[in-house]
Amino acid sequence: MAARWLPTILVIACAAASPGLWAANPFGADEGKFLLTGGFSDVDGSGGGGLVPLAFISGYGSNRSWGANAHYTDIRLRDLDLRAYGVSVGLFDRVELGFTRQNLDVTGTALDGLGVTQNTYIAKVKLLGNAVYLQDAWLPQVSVGVEYKQNGGIKDAGSVGLPGLVSPTQLGAKGEHAADYYLCATKILLAESVVVNAVVRYTKANQFGLLGFGGDRHGSYSAHPEFTAAYLLTRHLAVGGEYRDRPHNLSVDEESRAWDVFAGWAPTKNLSLVLAYLDIGSVLAPATAQGRRQNGLYLSLQAGF
Repeated sequence: MAARWLPTILVIACAAASPGLWAANPFGADEGKFLLTGGFSDVDGSGGGGLVPLAFISGYGSNRSWGANAHYTDIRLRDLDLRAYGVSVGLFDRVELGFTRQNLDVTGTALDGLGVTQNTYIAKVKLLGNAVYLQDAWLPQVSVGVEYKQNGGIKDAGSVGLPGLVSPTQLGAKGEHAADYYLCATKILLAESVVVNAVVRYTKANQFGLLGFGGDRHGSYSAHPEFTAAYLLTRHLAVGGEYRDRPHNLSVDEESRAWDVFAGWAPTKNLSLVLAYLDIGSVLAPATAQGRRQNGLYLSLQAGF
């Protein structure tokens, strides 16, 4: 088990050993935003927490500058390994653009050895408000976002005795690509050291899109709530939890809500780390006749400015 985590541990160790890597920003960015307000990178690659986007724009550039980051996420659940990596750019604290690549490998059940890939293209625009500076007003920071997802199909199905299985549409999905649309509102209560966040997502993704989009049970878009609550222990460390409601579109998959509890640490504006315990419920339980919950550790490293 330890060997499975070795690449991630090495990356974190190397980054932690170089805390002054961007002591003077070589790209002309001003890094003018407060620590932690650049957000982390969620499972889809949008600026947020672990599961849920925030209204923050990625990067630490002010409204007169820009910022960027690269992230690597490693999720080890009971029968699933998901690795994601990508980049994002924040422009003038107003627009966020990004790309994420996800690679999923099944490591247990009758589907051990099967894999799925997905590319996600991300855009987010801040509409109004400021989560930090408007402390004397109830108005949160509000952003709207889109995540266009392209499922790369199913690989290595021959290793589980299903050589003809190459697409999630063969499991009942209606398509291999679609977009998620969301509206999010984030508020920081500095006096209470609390961050609250609410999202409405319009989606038809099955298991974040890794099992395609739409299905035999429900083929069209539906709206689902998501929430984040965090407490700032210090200016560098936040702890909290997230909830993400999801559609149940496929008969072969008992998809349900996902949740986590997390700690997010940012020793500098150039490096951050998220460690979480994640639960996404069962995956393809009717197809594998094994309904055990997919839960385990979520680890994400982000470097940028």
